[in-house]
Amino acid sequence: MVMVYILSILSFLCIIRLVLGPTYFDRLIALNLLVVIITAIMAIMAVEYRRHVYLDVALVYAVLGFVSVIAIAKYLTGKELHR
Repeated sequence: MVMVYILSILSFLCIIRLVLGPTYFDRLIALNLLVVIITAIMAIMAVEYRRHVYLDVALVYAVLGFVSVIAIAKYLTGKELHR
C-alpha cells in the first residue's frame, strides 16, 4: 500500500508538469507518464484486493491512454509544421 501513496505523489507532480509545462510536448510526456502511473496504481490495487477484473480495466485504460497520446502527438506535430 505504501507504493500506492508514492505513486499518488508522483502523479500529483505529473499534474503540476501537465499544467505548467513550457511546451506542448512536455505536457504530452507528463500526460503519458500520468497514464502509466494510474495504470500501475490500478494493477497494484487489483492485486491487493484480489479483483482480477481491475486488471482488465487497467489494460483497457493503458491501451486507450497510449492511443490518445499518439493521436495528440500526431496533431501537435502537424500544428508545429504550420507555424
